[in-house]
Amino acid sequence: MMTLDEKFKILEADNAPGQEIRQVMTDLSTIMRGGKMNGIPVDFSHGDVDAFPPPPGSDKIWNDGFRKGAQQAYTEYRGAFEIRERLAERIGKFTGRAISADNELIITPGTQGALFMALATSVTEGTKVAVIEPDYFANRKLVRFFGGEVVPIPLNYQKPSLTNSIDLDRLEDALKKGTKVLIFSTPNNPTGLVYSHTTIHHIGTLTAKYGVTVIVDQLYSRMLYSGENYTHFCSCKVQPENTITIMGPSKTESLSGFRLGVAFGTPKLIDRMERLQAIVSLRASGYNQAVLETWFQEPKGWLEKRISEHEAIRDRLLKIFNEAHLKTSIPQAGSYLFPTLPPLGIDLNTFVRLLRYQAKVTVTPGTEFAPSFSNHIRLNFSQDHKAAIDAAKRIVKIAEIYSV
Repeated sequence: MMTLDEKFKILEADNAPGQEIRQVMTDLSTIMRGGKMNGIPVDFSHGDVDAFPPPPGSDKIWNDGFRKGAQQAYTEYRGAFEIRERLAERIGKFTGRAISADNELIITPGTQGALFMALATSVTEGTKVAVIEPDYFANRKLVRFFGGEVVPIPLNYQKPSLTNSIDLDRLEDALKKGTKVLIFSTPNNPTGLVYSHTTIHHIGTLTAKYGVTVIVDQLYSRMLYSGENYTHFCSCKVQPENTITIMGPSKTESLSGFRLGVAFGTPKLIDRMERLQAIVSLRASGYNQAVLETWFQEPKGWLEKRISEHEAIRDRLLKIFNEAHLKTSIPQAGSYLFPTLPPLGIDLNTFVRLLRYQAKVTVTPGTEFAPSFSNHIRLNFSQDHKAAIDAAKRIVKIAEIYSV
């Protein structure tokens, strides 16, 4: 049994976006090679909503919600019903699965809030949870925080095929040995891999066979690059009884600042999530819920333009890293790159700090996404195109300086 101090140590947040301003840098001067570089500071730990602003009219719709006053401020705990009704219809069309606004959907304070509550409904002391590695950093931390046991399942993101993006035999072996929950993201954060139709359906069949709860994060499922196909887990013909899908208007739409998420799935789990939300945050911010009216309702061509602009940045950064022999898989979706660093004469955390100190570039260390990724960094390339290119070149330069 963990002590409270041990539980909260798991949630260490030094590498979370925005936290870097609290870190002391003066101790780096004794190991610094070369001088500081010129260039615009770029924070690759999150997207730049100045370079990619929210959909037009978001501010007006928020103001409309504000003007409604108490009616909008104090909604049901699971969110305003009329907003949920419209969301259920749009998400249902997008995913190919009918969704009940009444008992299968909840609006949450960001997708992070949805993730916390979904795991809280499914994990208790000793629960075995299959966690894909690498995957979103909070998955592993929250499983351990709730007293669960992480059962790692490696992701083959470097050379995926229709059937081998994860080792399905290893997953089944874990399920046979008592694993009760599976959590994963598709598109994957941090690699941008999209699980194939075949893999998704195999996962559905396996988890149904063993009665496993599945929590799937589909946050980037709208930002698919040229020629990519996507299969929603909830559309599987065979799937387990207990499932939760998490989505939200966030990075793709540059609406992260409104802290809005949506979870939909098994009514029993949604009900549990609402009960927890009622004592943790009461509801997603009432006024902000109005902004959900813009989701899936953007002007014609808006999303396509956003995707093409991100694809152009992705391709340019891939060229820079690959030419410098920083091996980087090609993201199929989303806005993340996960480059492999060369052998360094310093540890990863020191490299990340020196990168910010010398090159004015902030990245997330790969160890946030699984302990074994101590030679990786993650970049969110939803940035100003020119600034992102210049910053990538500075990353390459710093990697060269500290390589062995």
